Amino acid sequence: MNDSQPLFLTFRQMLKTYSAIAKPGIILGNAITASGGFALASRKQFDFWLFIATLAGLSLIIASACIFNNCIDRNIDEKMERTKSRALVIGLITAQQAMISATFLGGLGSLLLAFFTNFLALALTLFGFFVYVVLYSFLKYHTVHGTLIGSIAGAIPPVVGYCAVADRFDLGALLLFLLIAMWQMPHFFAIAIYRLGDYAKADIPVLPVKKGIRITKIQMLFYIIAFMMVSFLMTSLNYTGNLYLIATFLLGTVWIWLSIKGFKCKNDQLWARQMFLFSLVAVTSLCLVIPFSKP
Repeated sequence: MNDSQPLFLTFRQMLKTYSAIAKPGIILGNAITASGGFALASRKQFDFWLFIATLAGLSLIIASACIFNNCIDRNIDEKMERTKSRALVIGLITAQQAMISATFLGGLGSLLLAFFTNFLALALTLFGFFVYVVLYSFLKYHTVHGTLIGSIAGAIPPVVGYCAVADRFDLGALLLFLLIAMWQMPHFFAIAIYRLGDYAKADIPVLPVKKGIRITKIQMLFYIIAFMMVSFLMTSLNYTGNLYLIATFLLGTVWIWLSIKGFKCKNDQLWARQMFLFSLVAVTSLCLVIPFSKP
């Protein structure tokens, strides 16, 4: 019994380590938006097993992308307070081990999507993988528009959920893409302000570092308004019902109020954290409302 206990602890620690570099929070967030897209396309009948296969395949590929991103970022991560204790930085696993696991997860996820969904869903997922791992992971160190590039990758999961059901890219898919892309900009700008010191120390040219916090706050407000406008289009174009419209109005109004409040706040980091948390509430709430708000 005593001999097996260290082996169990080692396995548990290994599982915890690999789980951490796969960024479960990012996987969960993308699974929520993918679920919203899936529900939007499932107007007549909800295919439970297709839903499970879509989320499983998508989540595995997102995990793969996150691990590859960790490998690329490992030298920068040691300069930032919030990332200096990551497994690859402190040497709990090697980059080679991480990349092997990432390749396995990505391959398994691709097989699931290929066999149980459709080619369009698979192609979109792999496109998002490419944008995140290749474009975003490298370009974010060289351009202030890294956040915009990242928002493209982050807006793919709801479209994958939608296209897994519809098997076509139509206006509904486009609206979902725009909705989440607009949402992600103030969401990530809030993180950039909250972690401003870390980004400056690592010399990552996010907007508040290069252009200042006030310019960032102005852009956040415009993106929130754009997010609301796309949300309203979802109902006006008969993709969602009045419940979704009401939820959009209430959540959007609060988000705009918080954004305007930021121009007079004394603690930008505290305000940015509030904006970040509310952005999560907003997108999660709207995704949860979609199944109950059919036109």
